[in-house]
Amino acid sequence: MCLLQDYDRLAAVAYAHRWAYGRNPDFYNYDSIGGDCTNFASQCVYAGSGVMNYLPTFGWYYIDANRKSPSWTGVEYFFNFLTRPQSSVGPVGRECLLTEIRPGDVVQLSFTGQGFQHTPVVVAAQPPYAPENILVAAHSFDADNRPLNSYEYLLLRPIQIIGVIRP
Repeated sequence: MCLLQDYDRLAAVAYAHRWAYGRNPDFYNYDSIGGDCTNFASQCVYAGSGVMNYLPTFGWYYIDANRKSPSWTGVEYFFNFLTRPQSSVGPVGRECLLTEIRPGDVVQLSFTGQGFQHTPVVVAAQPPYAPENILVAAHSFDADNRPLNSYEYLLLRPIQIIGVIRP
């Protein structure tokens, strides 16, 4: 069992605010080919974790537009990486209750009720922890400090980042 180290929530949130309405030139913008939301969420989580996992199939990494893991840009793959059962390098998350969500965590939204299609980053949350008191930043539907309850979704999947496994 690897020791979990702290996740820098403040760094993740600062990154989200900085790039919510822009695109970091170090990363490709996937808006025109399926959306940029999970790419943006990965960038934010990377800002808070400082480590990527370069495993070819099951890792979480970005080298360039064509050399990245499916989990870097894919909503379901991102969830699978964060909540992986085996210990490996990178941020570690767990599906949680909405009342446990904090800035620097992510939520995933299902607009259809089948699968999840969007990954906003939590930038603020205050009690009572309900959608109207949780603010997010996102790409594809570019937003910063957007109330979670302003989205029209059928399902919500909160993911708490519980720590980072370093090499």
